[in-house]
Amino acid sequence: MTESDQPSVPLSVLLADPALALRQVAGPVGDHRVSTVGTTEIEDPSPYLVGGELLLTAGVRLPLDAEGVDTYVRRVVAAGVTALGFGVVPVHDEVPPELVAACDRHGLPLLRLPPATPFVAVGQATYAAIAEVRNRELREISRAQSALAAAAARPDALRAVLTQLSGHTGAWAVLHDARGHELFSAGPRPAPPTPGRVRDLAVRTIARVRTGAAGPSVPAAAAAADHQGGTHLTVHTLPGADGTATALALGQAATTAPTLVHRQVTGTAAVLLALLTSPRHALGTDTHSAGALVRLMLGATPADVAASLAPAGTTEDAGHWVVVHGRHASPRSAQGDDPAQLATLGTALGTPYLYIDGSELKALVAGAPDARPEVPAQAADLGWVLGFSTPAPASDLAHADVRAGRALQRAIAAQVPAVVDTRDPLTVHGIVPSTEARDLARTRFAPLDGAASPGAFVLLDTLRTWLTLHGSWDRTAAALHVHRNTVRHRLARIAELLDVDLQAPGVRMELWFALHWLPDEDQDSSD
Repeated sequence: MTESDQPSVPLSVLLADPALALRQVAGPVGDHRVSTVGTTEIEDPSPYLVGGELLLTAGVRLPLDAEGVDTYVRRVVAAGVTALGFGVVPVHDEVPPELVAACDRHGLPLLRLPPATPFVAVGQATYAAIAEVRNRELREISRAQSALAAAAARPDALRAVLTQLSGHTGAWAVLHDARGHELFSAGPRPAPPTPGRVRDLAVRTIARVRTGAAGPSVPAAAAAADHQGGTHLTVHTLPGADGTATALALGQAATTAPTLVHRQVTGTAAVLLALLTSPRHALGTDTHSAGALVRLMLGATPADVAASLAPAGTTEDAGHWVVVHGRHASPRSAQGDDPAQLATLGTALGTPYLYIDGSELKALVAGAPDARPEVPAQAADLGWVLGFSTPAPASDLAHADVRAGRALQRAIAAQVPAVVDTRDPLTVHGIVPSTEARDLARTRFAPLDGAASPGAFVLLDTLRTWLTLHGSWDRTAAALHVHRNTVRHRLARIAELLDVDLQAPGVRMELWFALHWLPDEDQDSSD
C-alpha cells in the first residue's frame, strides 16, 4: 500500500464532532485529510513524523520566543503534518498568539482543544472515522466486483465489463491490441489528443512486457501511467493463462487521480477481460470429459475414467492428479454457478474441473507423478487460500483429498496464500531441489549486493524480521532496536531495489522462502 492509499478522513469531520468541541483558530480552512494522530512534547518532533498526522501537544516544550515557535511550525509543516492540535490548560491558559501567527504564516491548520477533551478521545474519534471510510471503500469494491462478474456473464461480456468499469471509476475505459487498434470502449470519450495518448501508452507497454525489457530474470512492468494537463492515464496489460502477457491492454483516462478503490476495481476488470479474451475462458468440457462423467455415474471407478479427463497430449502420466482445496478469506454465499468465479479460478489453476460451494473450493488438476504443483498468484489475489496435494494416481484420490485438506489447514494457520503437501518432509522447502533453491535465492536478492549503507546484510535482516513479525513496523523496530521510520526507509529501499510490492501476499511468500533458501555464507556476510 502506498502512502496515498492510507485511509484518511477530512479534518472537517473532526471539527464537526460535538463531543470533541474542537475549534480551528489559525491556518487555511479546507478539506485537509488526517490519516493518523500523534502526540508530542519534544522541541523538534519532525524526525519522528511520517506525514498526514493530526499532531497534538500541550506546549510543554514549546519555545517561548516567536522565532522559536516559527521554527517549530516550519519543521512540522515540512514533515507533512496535516494539522496541529493545541490543548489548553494546565501548561497554557490559551493558545499562544505566536503559535497562531506562525500557523497562519506557514499554512498549517491549528485546532484548539478545550480542557475537557482528552488527547485520547481525539485519537479514538479519528480512528473510528477512518474505519468507517475503509468500510465504505470495501463495500464499494464489493459492489463493483459483483457488477463486473455479472457483466462477464452477459452475451456482450467485453463491452459490458468495460461499461461497468467506467461507471465505477468515472474513467473512459478502452481495450487496445498490440497495434493500437481500439477494440471496445465505454464511458464519455475524452477530447483529442487524450485517446491517442492512451493508445500510444498501451502500445509501448505491451511491447515492453512482451519483449521482457527489464531483463530475463526481472519481469517487465505490466502497467504504466502518465499524468499531463489534469488528465490521468493508466494502462494494464492483460495477463495470459500461462502467466505471460497477452497482446491486449486495458487503458483508462480520468480527470482525477485513481484511488485505492479504482485500482482494485480495475484489477478485477483486467482479470475478467483476460479470461474473456482467452480461447478457453468458458472452461467447457469436451466430449471425452462428458463421457467420463457418464461412466462414473454408471459405476466406473476414477481409475477407469482418468485417461478421458486428462488434457490432450498427455500419455502415460494421464492417471495422476493434484487435488486442490481452497477457502475464501471472507464468508461468501454459494457461487458455484458464477461463471466469472469459475473462469477466473479455473484459468488460474489450469483446469476445468473445479467446484465452488460458497467459501469452499475443490479442484482436480492433471499432473505428472514427479511434477511440482503450480501455485497461482491469481487465486491469492482473489482472496483464496489453497492447499495442494502432490500428484497421485486416480486410485489414490481419496488419500490425496485428505492431504490437500491438511495442506489447506496449514496454509490458514500460517497465514500464507498456499501450502503444498510434500509428504516427506511436510514442508514447501522439500519441493525445490537444494541447488536450484540456492541459485534462485541468490538471483532474487542479487540487486541488494550493491546497496549503499546500511548494506545488503542489514537490509536482508530487516526484511526477515519484518516478515517474521507479519509486516508490523513497530514490532520490527523494537526487535532491531531502531526507529520505525528507519524500518520504513529500509523496506522502501528493498522494494525499490527488488522492484516488488511488499504489500502483495504472493511477494511476501516468495521472499520468505528465498530468505530460507539463501546460503548461510551469503546471510552472514556484511560486505
